Amino acid sequence: MPLVEHRIGIDVGGSGIKGAIVDREKGELVSERLRIETPQPADVPSVARTVAEVVDGLDFPGPIGAGFPSVIRDGVALSANNIHHDWIGTDVAKTFSEATGRKFTIVNDADAAGLAEARFGAARDVPRKALVLTFGTGIGSALMFKGELVPNFELGQIEFEGVRPAEQEFSAKARKKRNLSWDDWGKETARYLEYVQEVLNPDLIIFGGGVVKEWEQYHHLLPSTLRIVPAQLLNNAGIVGASLVADGALS
Repeated sequence: MPLVEHRIGIDVGGSGIKGAIVDREKGELVSERLRIETPQPADVPSVARTVAEVVDGLDFPGPIGAGFPSVIRDGVALSANNIHHDWIGTDVAKTFSEATGRKFTIVNDADAAGLAEARFGAARDVPRKALVLTFGTGIGSALMFKGELVPNFELGQIEFEGVRPAEQEFSAKARKKRNLSWDDWGKETARYLEYVQEVLNPDLIIFGGGVVKEWEQYHHLLPSTLRIVPAQLLNNAGIVGASLVADGALS
C-alpha cells in the first residue's frame, strides 16, 4: 500500500525539538522546519507541551511520527540518556497523543535518521550493513541490514578508552564542553570509528546530526581505510524518518 504523501515528522533532541511536514514519496520537507528549544529540565509535562507547540505551529492534519532520544519499545521509553530520567517507563506515544489530540508513533531518534537514509539517502543502495551515527547531545546509532532497521542500537553507550558512556567524551556536545578544535575532535572520533568498525564491520558509516554541517572541517581526519560519508539528508534525516512511521509502523 502506498504511503499517504504528506505527514508531520518530529525530532525530539536534547537541545531542540524540530518538526516539519514531509513529502514521504520524495523525502523532502514541504514546510519550513519549526524548531523550539528543548525545555530544561526536559521533564515529561514540559516536553509534551513543547511538542504540542510544534504540532500547532505546523497546522497539518493526520497521525504524526516522532523520533525520541531513548530505547523505544511499543511506544514506551526504556532509557533516558539525553533527556529527563522521568521519561523511563513513560508511554511516549500516549503522552504526546494526550497533549495534542493526535495519534503518535514513536521511534528512537537515530533509528528515524537511519530509516530516512535507507530510503532516500546514503544507505539506499548498501547491500548489507549500513551504520548511521548521529553526533549531537549524545551519539545516536542506527544499524540497517539489507535496508531493514535493527532497532535500538545504542553505540553511544558503549565503553571506549575507559569512558562509559562513550558519548560523554565524543559527542558534539562534549566537543564544545571540552573546547576541542575540529581537528582534535576529528582525531578522537577517528579512533572511536575504528573501534566501532572492528565490532560491527559495516559496509558504510554515515555521519549525521548537527556536526554534518561542518563536514569539511574534520572529514579528512577520519580513517581513510573506512568507507565514511555524510548523511545526504543532513540534519533533516530525523524529521524525514519520523514521518515514515506516522501511520503506525516502521515503514
